[in-house]
Amino acid sequence: MTTTWAVLRDRNARLYLAGVLVSGFGTSALWLAAGVWVKDLTGSDGLAALSMLAMWAPTLAGPLLGALADRIRRKPLLIGANLLLAAVLPVLLTDRVAIILTVLFLYGAVGVVHDAAESALVAGAVGPSLLGDFNGLRTAITEGMKVIAPLAGAGLYALHGGPGVALLDALTFVLAAGLYAGLRVRGTGPVRERGPESSSREQGPQPSGPEKEPAPSHRAPFTEGARHIWAHPTLRPLVLAGGTTMFCAGLNGALLYAVIDALGRSPAYAGALYAVQGAGSVAVGLFSGPALRRLGGRRFAGYGIALTAVAAGLRALPSEPLALVCSAAIGAGLPCVLIAALTAVQRETPDALLGRTVATANTLVFAPNVLGLAVGAALVELVDQRPLSAVLGVLWLATAVPLFQRQASAERIASRSPSDANPA
Repeated sequence: MTTTWAVLRDRNARLYLAGVLVSGFGTSALWLAAGVWVKDLTGSDGLAALSMLAMWAPTLAGPLLGALADRIRRKPLLIGANLLLAAVLPVLLTDRVAIILTVLFLYGAVGVVHDAAESALVAGAVGPSLLGDFNGLRTAITEGMKVIAPLAGAGLYALHGGPGVALLDALTFVLAAGLYAGLRVRGTGPVRERGPESSSREQGPQPSGPEKEPAPSHRAPFTEGARHIWAHPTLRPLVLAGGTTMFCAGLNGALLYAVIDALGRSPAYAGALYAVQGAGSVAVGLFSGPALRRLGGRRFAGYGIALTAVAAGLRALPSEPLALVCSAAIGAGLPCVLIAALTAVQRETPDALLGRTVATANTLVFAPNVLGLAVGAALVELVDQRPLSAVLGVLWLATAVPLFQRQASAERIASRSPSDANPA
């Protein structure tokens, strides 16, 4: 925990994490309230689900939106994103479904830009050796808010309806903007793609790894992030493992209520399982930094995937204590590959390319989750949950195998010069 305190002693890291805490609370509260709000206004389950899709859909445009974080001064962009959402959310006081869906779509789009700018700034403001600790703390805070904030949002919704939750969320963005305004960071200028030397002078110290790569091309500015990930021997397996993991997580999520039915409990029991899962994610977030240093990114991600896969497979057994243990294990294992992938992207990507690479990685990792949910929703209507859970566990476990098998080879490739590891 020594390094955790080292992160918290850093002024910039404290401000970043406080911003994550404040804005994450508002976002998690609105995430729950939005679907309930639309359902109450229309009585339609489909439109209620569409409100969730509206917030998530802009992630698919990650490479395009993330490029803004490479072309606009990042600190003002981060502050502006928070203030824009704070200004837009009061529009929801009109209580009209079309406006709610439009605002939620904008919310998701601004969130993609916000995350890209934040991750890029963090990479320059926090020492490379502490990035894993920072990302772990960020995960712990985010997951903790997912447990606490929905309860607060539900209570506020019951008292003041959707507009009350929207105003609360707007206030959290104003507070987050104030916190981000206090950051003291270098490398916040727009990136002029004139070559690595000029970029280095403008952006300050560069992360270790492929810093000698040429600057992003004008001919394909929105695909450079994907090209960098695919060519990099460290990033490609982690991002692919993350995307496969989130696809399996979508399948597993679609089976949740069938698992609850097998236990003989009401659907409300999902709240208990989610709470235990959130506790597991908070715990792993606190210890991810030391684990990354001890195991390395690939093994840390591999062990996390293996733990999640075994827990998902054991859900085939109808035991309530086992279901709670499995939920905690899934909560602890699932974030490992996400933390490892983000930390690797921040460490191994040139500053001039970092915004779009983070956004592209997020798209590649999180987009499969929706596909998994759709496939799982179809399968659970056709096949019993128990064999599905067992098969899912085996398939998910197979995702971890390449992270162990090819580790030595990947490390040898990564140790070469950037020009060797990333051929033109």
